[in-house]
Amino acid sequence: MSDPHASHPTLWPLRFISVEAASGIVLLAAAALAFAWANSPWAGSYRALWQLQPGFGVARFLPAYDLQFWVNDGLMTIFFLVVGLEIRRELHDGALADAKVAALPMIAAMGGVVVPALLYLLVASEPATRRGWAIPTATDIAFAVGVLSLIGRVPLAVRMLLLTLAMIDDVAAILIIAFYYSSGIAISGLLILAAAVLLILLLQYFSVQPALAYVLPGALAWFGMLRAGLHPTLTGVVLGLLTPATVVFGRRRAVAADGREAPVVRVQGVLHPWVAFGIMPLFALANAGVSLQGLLLSAAAPRAISAGVVLGLVCGKPLGIVLAAFAAVRLGLAALPEGVRWPHMLLMGVLGGIGFTMAIFTASLAFDDPGLLAAAKFAVLAGSGLAAALGFILGRLQPVPAAAKAASAPP
Repeated sequence: MSDPHASHPTLWPLRFISVEAASGIVLLAAAALAFAWANSPWAGSYRALWQLQPGFGVARFLPAYDLQFWVNDGLMTIFFLVVGLEIRRELHDGALADAKVAALPMIAAMGGVVVPALLYLLVASEPATRRGWAIPTATDIAFAVGVLSLIGRVPLAVRMLLLTLAMIDDVAAILIIAFYYSSGIAISGLLILAAAVLLILLLQYFSVQPALAYVLPGALAWFGMLRAGLHPTLTGVVLGLLTPATVVFGRRRAVAADGREAPVVRVQGVLHPWVAFGIMPLFALANAGVSLQGLLLSAAAPRAISAGVVLGLVCGKPLGIVLAAFAAVRLGLAALPEGVRWPHMLLMGVLGGIGFTMAIFTASLAFDDPGLLAAAKFAVLAGSGLAAALGFILGRLQPVPAAAKAASAPP
């Protein structure tokens, strides 16, 4: 029996947000536990846990990756799949269906990458520190959405804008890593990815409905992304955007829908609770355990790095996002969605300063020196925490949307 909320145009987003609000509390609790554990007398057990190399019963067929990798690059692919599915829904018949509205987060994301990098270089321009310019350019989707869900009083379109912006941020960060911090992208991996995408499109052409039929090509796409040297979680976004948003697709377009749900709705409805209450808290537990051991801010270089990262996240992100969005709207290149105002865009910019996981990963590539790396990680933690706190306060000052008032009103 299908869930009526899953197809109702008004109730489905409200149910989705209610799940997100509850999971946001679990996410932040898991993050607090991880940070306390990593800086406690039992910090060794925290590191040992995530350095385990599980075999899953087929160890000889798997690369020697630790448990943290399988959380960050494996399970989080499912989170990004849900993100891709939600964006696909909105592109089909939601807030992002308007081309000018869809252009808004894309242009805003560019400003949110350029301005933080420039602010970082303004205060950390010495040769020993400038390699960290990309640290404050990315937004952590999971934590940003977690904070937004705790606010619970902003238009649904704001969430879609934040998801899209953060996804583009992640793509930009991955490209920076691939071309600036590594040796480049492996063509063989891209060929595997292309073959997997073609197989998915072929299945859709023949109107194959069961979701399980797409698991194998999806896994192949994940492997291709990993082999190419790109972050494999982006596979989830690709698969989500490829998922049909109509009940009938391919050669069977003329067949009646028979009350069924579109694949994009059906798959998202199944996966979302598992992601919200399982994968995201586990991700927080695996990544929020930033140790402050070795932190020394008395030297000039660590101090400059810390100042540059915090300035980029807390000031550069909202400044770049809002200015780019304002310029795009004024020039007629983009438009605000219905119900979204400039205070909402400022909120989105502030939440964009929650860099966290991708920022910490970029820092580990930028600095080999333990003192500089410790300073960068501390700054990411401090900047992201400050951005989260400011975003929560700013969000609670926003007026309650009419839809939320109607949903909470007594019958």
